Amino acid sequence: MEKGKIIILNGVSSAGKTTLAKILQERLSQPYFHMDVDVFCLMAPAKFNIDDYSLQHKFVSNMYDVMKLFSDRGFNLVVPCVFLQDYGFLEKCITSLHSYPVLFVHVTCPAEELRRREKDRGDRPIGSTEDMLPFLIPKDNYDITVDTYNFSTEECADMIIEKLNSFDEFTAFKILWSQMQA
Repeated sequence: MEKGKIIILNGVSSAGKTTLAKILQERLSQPYFHMDVDVFCLMAPAKFNIDDYSLQHKFVSNMYDVMKLFSDRGFNLVVPCVFLQDYGFLEKCITSLHSYPVLFVHVTCPAEELRRREKDRGDRPIGSTEDMLPFLIPKDNYDITVDTYNFSTEECADMIIEKLNSFDEFTAFKILWSQMQA
């Protein structure tokens, strides 16, 4: 069975990852299942503090194995993520998925726009997203970068869909894996 493709959207909060994931689901000719870290974490009972680092790390790290399972069964995924240094999630994700068909997408927008979106959302302190910018990893080695400020979310989705047609160009995770092995 052919493995399902995995689109990983990496960017800070409010960059437009979730909106982009939903538009991709609408526009893609095959079904892509939206696997969101936040929703995945909501599977934990409320009486347990999923914000506790050790529990969160263990739980989220296992999400990558679930992604492998979906792909092994032929299901395509679109997965918004925020990979920040010092947490080890990117390394775990690469270790789990380096041999899988992963399109690694960097989702960006300017800091001023992040602040505006935070204010509109009203669900986090203004500036918290901007504070993440220096800690987002990796800094490079993506298959494609899309800017949700200078291009509409629909245009960004079209760029990603076009890239999906070039399976040979899904190299970011392989390169990152090689760098981890060096």
